[in-house]
Amino acid sequence: MSFETYIARRYFKSGRFFINVSTWITIIGVTLGVATVCFVMSMHNGFETEVRNRLLGTTSHISIFPFRGALIEDYNGLVSKLEKIDGVVAASPFIYYKVAISSASEGDGIVVRGIEPELEQKTADISKNIIAGQYSFARTIIDGDSIPGILMGNGLAERLAVSVGDPVVLYSLRGEDLRTNSRPRVAKFYVSGIFETGMYEFDAQLAYISLQSAQHLFKTGDAVTAVHLKLRDIYLAEMLSPVIDSALGHTYDVVPWYELHKNLFTWIAIEKKILFLGFILIVIVAAFSIISTLVMLTMEKRAEIGILKTIGTTPAAIRRIFVYKGLLIGMIGVVTGWGIALFATAIQNHYRLISLPADIYFIDYLPIETHPFDFLVAGALTFVICLLAALYPANQAARLSVIDVIRQ
Repeated sequence: MSFETYIARRYFKSGRFFINVSTWITIIGVTLGVATVCFVMSMHNGFETEVRNRLLGTTSHISIFPFRGALIEDYNGLVSKLEKIDGVVAASPFIYYKVAISSASEGDGIVVRGIEPELEQKTADISKNIIAGQYSFARTIIDGDSIPGILMGNGLAERLAVSVGDPVVLYSLRGEDLRTNSRPRVAKFYVSGIFETGMYEFDAQLAYISLQSAQHLFKTGDAVTAVHLKLRDIYLAEMLSPVIDSALGHTYDVVPWYELHKNLFTWIAIEKKILFLGFILIVIVAAFSIISTLVMLTMEKRAEIGILKTIGTTPAAIRRIFVYKGLLIGMIGVVTGWGIALFATAIQNHYRLISLPADIYFIDYLPIETHPFDFLVAGALTFVICLLAALYPANQAARLSVIDVIRQ
């Protein structure tokens, strides 16, 4: 232990009552600042990860759309071609349109996705999210008619007041000539399963039917509206998108997940940066307490500083003593703040004490995910702020004149 560090630790433990209280208040301020910054960053990390996982569990990693709203006719050949590309785990075709739906007592407008159950199971998590019934579109006999199954979100099922086995009717005008007295095509289904993704937007507005039923309902023939892909790693999407586009001869619109949901993830990233800067202000406010505490310590220790200079201590060593005390305050605040943030994170993830309105924030609770990099950045910035805050009183102490001290 160096001479300056030893004196700094002695000064930290000694002093008048008011200065000691001021020191601990300063430490508490730094601690709360660091804990708040780390917790908020972890909150945003968890929110972004949870939203991304739930979105990609439904929409997959890369989507292939035809240009100008056309249809993909040779979708089986396209799926086979895409699955041969290195990094692509699976591909699945689907049809995606809006319809009207009605039950025995309620009606609504929703989005219907027509899928191949076996292929969709490889690219999305819908089969894992079934909470009632089963992942199946098998036909059953209801009132003498053989009708196929439909999967719907639990929010939609509640709004329509239906459960597994209940019949519903879909209405579509897609492909009809609206200039004539055309009527919507009607298709009857029964609820074969109810899923819950945790994303309010999907659970309240999305339903799945078989690809064949969707082709008949929407008059697409043997064609689909898009194909989506599951990759070995979601972060390969940026690298693989131009590769896939080139392999397909630039005849399709290749959209990676971060482009498909660009507005959402851009908003999350910007909000995280703004909140980080805002909460760093808490640490800066605590830094002013460091300045006042060290200035008062300098005034109290004038005699000791004079003695140290008399026995040969250089101004640079005096400066280091006060800087070390400022950094000691910062170190205690950073470590304690990290501990509080980690404890709060564990409590929230285990007990889910903070809930969210699902219709506004997509998910129903606040997930927390800690990233060491965020903690290190918060700690490093806090140390820099504490260092800068300690420089002024340290310079004042170093410039203290021995003659002035003796005269007083």
